[in-house]
Amino acid sequence: MEGLWLRCNHEKDCITDFRVKPEGVLTKAELTRLRSLREKKNREASGLYVVEGEKVVGELLAAGLAFQEIYATADWTGAKTHEITTGEMARASHFPTPSSVLAVGHIHRHPLPDTGLALGLTLVLDGVQDPGNVGTLLRIADWYALDRVVLSPDCADLFSQKVINASKGSFARVTVHALDLPAILATVPPEVPVLGCDLVGEDVHTLAPMNDAVIVIGSEGRGISPGVKQRISQFITIPRYGAAESLNAGVAAAIVCDNLRRVRPS
Repeated sequence: MEGLWLRCNHEKDCITDFRVKPEGVLTKAELTRLRSLREKKNREASGLYVVEGEKVVGELLAAGLAFQEIYATADWTGAKTHEITTGEMARASHFPTPSSVLAVGHIHRHPLPDTGLALGLTLVLDGVQDPGNVGTLLRIADWYALDRVVLSPDCADLFSQKVINASKGSFARVTVHALDLPAILATVPPEVPVLGCDLVGEDVHTLAPMNDAVIVIGSEGRGISPGVKQRISQFITIPRYGAAESLNAGVAAAIVCDNLRRVRPS
């Protein structure tokens, strides 16, 4: 099965020789293309995504991500491929208040390894549609050094500006795949637990040590979807001591990952 891979891997289509074009040469076609990348359908059609802002572009460059193009005004002191005017940036910007830099990267697609989800720790997001939550979950996967994250097709778009911003530099460090969840979970060997986070289940604090596991987080609104529930081998819950109705996806995932890391044999 084919999924989405975050790293650019410095392939031929990434710019590493940052020779700057003359200032103020943003063509109408370039402007139209940059603005079109606000929409998921255009990102998918072109195989490109865009990210804007001094902080997030700086974090991704520092994390080793290579971009195809970097459009920036004279105020941006980092690497750039195109220097444009502040007026041009205002027209290309995705924000009400433009930043000084906007970068374009390639969407790369790679299959899972032959071992699938059998080895290591995998975080699976089932229908998490809030971009901020998806970005936060990438940061959690990065913090706990999980081996991969798998998104269902109805999760927030991995390459949207909001997801990338919320993930910070983790966007460049975490291996992410977008897959059909019931199908890929059906390939998990019986000895690898598929843990479903739910309001009813085994106390997460009593989990036995495990080197390999799949952790499934559902959406706050509907929880884990019926097709995915059929593939859960063990439901787990975070004990509630107060009166709050629920925890958001990011908080729940962090608590579960922390407990798994704390007791993991290796």
